[in-house]
Amino acid sequence: MNIGVDEAVPVGASSSGMATPPSSDPVPQTRSTATSQITSTATPHRVPRRRPSRRMRREALLFLAFVAPNAILIALFVYRPFFLNIYYSALDWTLGSANATWVGLQNYVEFFTRDAGTVLTTTLIFTVATVGFSMLIGLGLAVVLNRQLVGRNVARAVVFAPYVLSGVGIGMVWMFIFDPVTGVLSAVLRGMHLPVPQWFNNPHLALVMVIIVYVWKNLGYCAVIYLAALQGIPRDLLEAAALDGASRRRTFRSVVWPLLSPTTFFLTLTTMLSSLQAFDIIKIMTPLGQGTSTLMYSSYIQAFGTYNRAGYSAAQSTVLVVILLILTVIQMRFLERRVHYS
Repeated sequence: MNIGVDEAVPVGASSSGMATPPSSDPVPQTRSTATSQITSTATPHRVPRRRPSRRMRREALLFLAFVAPNAILIALFVYRPFFLNIYYSALDWTLGSANATWVGLQNYVEFFTRDAGTVLTTTLIFTVATVGFSMLIGLGLAVVLNRQLVGRNVARAVVFAPYVLSGVGIGMVWMFIFDPVTGVLSAVLRGMHLPVPQWFNNPHLALVMVIIVYVWKNLGYCAVIYLAALQGIPRDLLEAAALDGASRRRTFRSVVWPLLSPTTFFLTLTTMLSSLQAFDIIKIMTPLGQGTSTLMYSSYIQAFGTYNRAGYSAAQSTVLVVILLILTVIQMRFLERRVHYS
């Protein structure tokens, strides 16, 4: 008997009526089933985008409200003067005049061919001397103040006091001390039958005088920072070095000094930047800048002194900014490799 095409054949039965074993091949799929599966696998499941909640929008607005005033002030009083200074450095402009001539890089060429040798040498000597002596003497004072001494707290306050005093007041007091006629130092030297140096007339002695005053002002800052670092050194390391028979000098060189390297790096960076921007004491003690014309003070004299050359002063200020950036990058890239933070 023939079976029609539309008639169903039981699973496991042949057309002759005899049972056949079930086939292991997969059941063939129809065209509609395959198409639906391809469509379902090809189309990814789209996740609906979440809109920011009202709380997130409120926090973003609060953040902008707090940051915007500071950002506006920084843009107006830091970045705007900086870029204007770069623009002014390309002008031949006399302060107070309404006329300015564009000269391009002529101010920079004049500086590096005429004044750079004297000004940069003075700046280098002043910076190296103030940074080096401030840190060296400050470290010595910190080691002494770290011991159990009577009146240690009073001594710490006395050492740190000059750093918080006004630079104008410090300059006036030290002018009286160094005065060759009525000064305290001159009276002491005369009493010892020693010659009295002419501090204000000799350019080299004027630079030494200003360096002494700046070192005296900054050594308290270095001493306090070093003292805090010394008190943070674990006592176990010092006791272990003592048990190994290390002397005080050996302990300081092999244990204490490596642990002070982060503090030394920090002080080197901060005191160097401060020395390069020194102004107030130099202005009070040597108004004409004879022998003490660092790059900072030279730019002031060019603009507000007898020259009134605002464009040339702006060029010197731009050079100072570039030097500060270069020295900062050098210290961060090379000196920090020698720093041990643990």
